[in-house]
Amino acid sequence: MLAALIAFAAIVAADAGAQTQGLTFERAAYVTCREAHALPRSQRVALAEFLADHVARHRGVTIPDGDQGAQLASLVRGGCTISPDAYLFVVIDRAVAAEAGKLPKP
Repeated sequence: MLAALIAFAAIVAADAGAQTQGLTFERAAYVTCREAHALPRSQRVALAEFLADHVARHRGVTIPDGDQGAQLASLVRGGCTISPDAYLFVVIDRAVAAEAGKLPKP
């Protein structure tokens, strides 16, 4: 798993404009909270944004900036703190599902 995490980090390590260009959902969906936490902050944020965009499209909502976005981030941090071996994708999906009624539609 460490080799997969290193390979994943190399993919995400591209410049800021293309951080998620080589990232596939199939790879990103199986990163645990613990593995994501081990990534540098910029890579962790890029991964979380990539997964959050995927979840938002699937659930028919948008992820807002500001207080609502911060609330979602807090739910994700809390979920990852409680269950560090959970897949980050699942934690993000559950946070968005919990707040879906309050999130703006696209």
